[in-house]
Amino acid sequence: MSTMAFRTVERDSLFTRLDFRPKLFMIAVITVIAFVWEDPLMGGGLALSVLLACLAAGVKPGYIRTVLWLMLPFSLILILTQGFFSGALITTLTGLQPDDFHMLFVFPAAWPLIGGAGLSWEGVQYALNIIAKSLTMTLVIPLGIFTTDVDTMIVGMVKARIPYKIAFVFSSTLRFFPLLFARTQAIIEAQRLRGLAFETMGPVRRLRVYARIVVPLILGALNESQMLDVVLQSRAFDGSPDRTYLHDSRLIAADYALFGLFGLFLLAAIIGYIVFGFGRFTGVLW
Repeated sequence: MSTMAFRTVERDSLFTRLDFRPKLFMIAVITVIAFVWEDPLMGGGLALSVLLACLAAGVKPGYIRTVLWLMLPFSLILILTQGFFSGALITTLTGLQPDDFHMLFVFPAAWPLIGGAGLSWEGVQYALNIIAKSLTMTLVIPLGIFTTDVDTMIVGMVKARIPYKIAFVFSSTLRFFPLLFARTQAIIEAQRLRGLAFETMGPVRRLRVYARIVVPLILGALNESQMLDVVLQSRAFDGSPDRTYLHDSRLIAADYALFGLFGLFLLAAIIGYIVFGFGRFTGVLW
């Protein structure tokens, strides 16, 4: 098993040179637009754009592949549930009546309970819209965080008027993940040295072994958090932002350009949605 670690980019790009403040603005704008847009084509285009931006920024393809695999069962469940049971919601959004739906599959009417129920294309489209929203908001976070050094991130958050305590907790959480992953790896290696062969285990037995790891992992995490509390108290930590910083955070021309670009994008998306209906769910066949 490979050593688990917090995923960061390994090469320089435009995103790594940007300040964290425009990245925060970018994350907020993309998240708002992903929530607002209901059209699966436009939502899918937004998700694809974020995915390509992650690859261009240097986010590891293995991480993106893992996200897609983890989202696959969730996506299948959404397609089935929305496809079969979202009729009333689609009628509210589009005005289409159940008789107007384009059915992909219908259970025989003679079947008890589910007889006559079916999978509608409009429901599948709405499910694809939810999947696109989820994928967009899942991938936009690493696009902003994985391309920023943690120390620079704290300074940028403080200069963005975010309370220092919140910035400190956020950065401490990011630093805490590698410790948890390393401790998990150490526990697993200790189990291997005692003759526990994970490779020959079935999925149920392997799940039981992983469940036993949770107890020492939680105890170790509590111990680390208590040590951190003692260190902070010994240094009279009060959460005041009035302090000196080793790293500086200054906006450059590219940062202002990103602010302007996503400000215009948000304005155009809102006007297009309210005035022209761009991004609304219509249920029209493609």
